[in-house]
Amino acid sequence: MTTTFPKAVLFDLLTALLDSWTLWNDVAGSAERGRAWRAEYLRLTYGCGAYVPYEQLVREAAMATGLAEGAADALEARWLELPPWSGAQAALDALAGRTKLGVVTNCSIRLGRQAAERLRTSWDCVVTAEEAGCYKPDPRPYRQALAALGVAPGEAAFVAGSGYDLFGTSAVGLRTYWHNRVGLARPEGAPPAALERPTLDDLLPWLEGRLS
Repeated sequence: MTTTFPKAVLFDLLTALLDSWTLWNDVAGSAERGRAWRAEYLRLTYGCGAYVPYEQLVREAAMATGLAEGAADALEARWLELPPWSGAQAALDALAGRTKLGVVTNCSIRLGRQAAERLRTSWDCVVTAEEAGCYKPDPRPYRQALAALGVAPGEAAFVAGSGYDLFGTSAVGLRTYWHNRVGLARPEGAPPAALERPTLDDLLPWLEGRLS
């Protein structure tokens, strides 16, 4: 258990920092279809294990939920429209200079780095599933990021966007703040987060030990 301010804070990218839901909904044509597509994509990536091309999984999820195969291409064409959640940039700015900042994302190298650049942050590391050779919640992507930063799990914290991350961070020993912006149900069998909130407002107080 970390008792001092962490030496590194790692972030999920596409659900914890970026509002990918709104873009997926828009491409899908409705919130209902977009949410179904995104949920299926999350199920596929977090259940995949060894890396399969990210773009392929997005396409498979679209087809599995009744969308045209071209939906995946449309999403990629609009990838640079991914907006940060309100409060995300402010949270990162508050941490800059106090701790190392990293991303661990279930994405391809190309799209993961493009998405990370949607935030005005000097990342100390960006680890994608493609680089790690596997998708979260396999422990290896988290461990790769920690190794890149030279930080032990007990000296770091993780900010999740999906409850599936809780399987991986628990296995690695990373205490986790779940930024559950869209009110997702915790996956069956997943351990609880150290703190679950609908915004990032309580992240800094939590990291400083003022919330538990």
